[in-house]
Formats: sequence, C-alpha cells, structure tokens
Amino acid sequence: MVLARRAFIGGALAALALPRPALAASLDKVKANGVLRVAVYRDFAPWSWRDAAGKLRGIDVELAEAIARRLGVRSEVVDFMADESVDDDLRNMVWRGPLIGGQVADVMFHVPVDPRFSRQNDRVAIGAAYYRESFSMACALDTDCEVAPPQLKGKRLAAELDSIPDFYLSGGFGGVLRGDVAHLLSGSAAIDQVAQGKADVVLATRAQVEHARTTAGDRLKLRRGPLPALPSPGWDVGIAVKDDSRDLGDTIEALMGELRGDGTLAAIFGRYGVTPAAPLSA
Repeated sequence: MVLARRAFIGGALAALALPRPALAASLDKVKANGVLRVAVYRDFAPWSWRDAAGKLRGIDVELAEAIARRLGVRSEVVDFMADESVDDDLRNMVWRGPLIGGQVADVMFHVPVDPRFSRQNDRVAIGAAYYRESFSMACALDTDCEVAPPQLKGKRLAAELDSIPDFYLSGGFGGVLRGDVAHLLSGSAAIDQVAQGKADVVLATRAQVEHARTTAGDRLKLRRGPLPALPSPGWDVGIAVKDDSRDLGDTIEALMGELRGDGTLAAIFGRYGVTPAAPLSA
C-alpha cells in the first residue's frame, strides 16, 4: 500500500491562491470542542477502510476512537486518499489543509516515526509509535515458501505496483524474477491474487498478510525464514499533530502507553488478526 509504496499536485492551482495556515488544535481546544478529528488513509486494510455498508473500520479507526474516549471527547474519523508522498499527506491533512475544500485534522494516524523523516517535516510533531511494520511473504499451499527467492522463477508472483516488495521481486537477484511479477494497485489486491488462486507468491506488509489470513487462512501459508537482501528492516508507525499542538501529541503518546499497558492495543490488533509488534522508538 500506501506507505510501502511511497518514498520518504503542485501545478497551476497552487499559483491561483496562497492558502492560509491551518489553525492548530491544541489539547485545550480539542477538549473545549468535544471532538477529536482524526485523519486515516482510505482503502488501507487492515488499518482503515470502508466495509460494504460504508462504515469505516480498521485498527487505526479503533485506536482513534479509544484515544478520543480517554480524552473525554467524541471521535470524528475522516479517511483521505494518499497523495504522492507522506510529506504531501502531512501538509494536506495536518498543517496546511487541501488546496481545494476540506480541512485539517487534529491528528493523523499511520505516520512513519523516524528522526530523519521528522526533520524534513518540521511543521508537524511526530510520535506516539504504536506498531513496528515490516514485510512478509505468503504463498499458495502447494508452493514451497522457504526456498531462496531466485528459486521462485517460473512461479506467479504478485506485489503492489512501485512498492518496496515490487522493487525487491522485480529488480533483485539480477532481475531473474522480473517477468514473473504481476503489479497490483495495493498490497491487499496482491494478496487476493494468491487467495483466489491467480498467483503463487505475494510479498506485502506483515499486517496486510496477517489480516488476510483471517479470511483466507486455509489458502495462504507464511514464509518463516528471513528474506535475503530485503532493503527495508522495517519502520515504526505513529501519529502526527501540528508543530504548535505538541501538548495534544504528548497526551496521545501517554494514552498510547496506557492502551499498550492495559491490553487494549493488543485486543484491537487481535480483532484484525494482526500480531502487535512493539515499535523500536516506544
């Protein structure tokens, strides 16, 4: 998906108007308004997506609701389409707002927690890490998932287009697997290819693969061994608030610790089949 694909629309519209900076939502303002407005990614299972009835579901959605309850306010969760980069998403959803329509959120979920990334986005404060993401391989039941990747030559491979898994399978090992890779629009769509018998192997985020097993577990098996030469060792996931709303961010960080300590975090992850993974920065 989204964060697996993108690196850490300008144009004519940007020249038409200079949008005013968005007003920061401090902790006091959130409590006074009685609402915590939270931005989550659209079509991003198991973190945030809409079910057949149009209701927002997912780990990030439930975490947002749990945080709001502990703040004593109601949650207003808004899903948005990912832009070209996470930097763009932070600009649109946290510190400035979209060029056309919409408004900023008080907090955005599923933001990479990384010192270098934080330095290049100094208009926001990033923290409250709640998960350590990584990549995982899943295979059809009749496929040996433990072989060295070059030995998957001739198998039907699936990955999200322009993602780290795509680059790994298509460009790694001298490009020997390039012709075997199908490029899908999301990690979930790539996993579905294996679940539906249209592919033999998929590489996606660990959360996506684990979640898929809740509905297609009898058609998928996980690779147990490490993936050699994988370019990403994983990354922490947390939240972002505007730079002058650090009191809100600090409070959410403390509440995230409470949710981890009393088992609420693990229970939310468990409902989606995802194993909690402690972030390195927690």
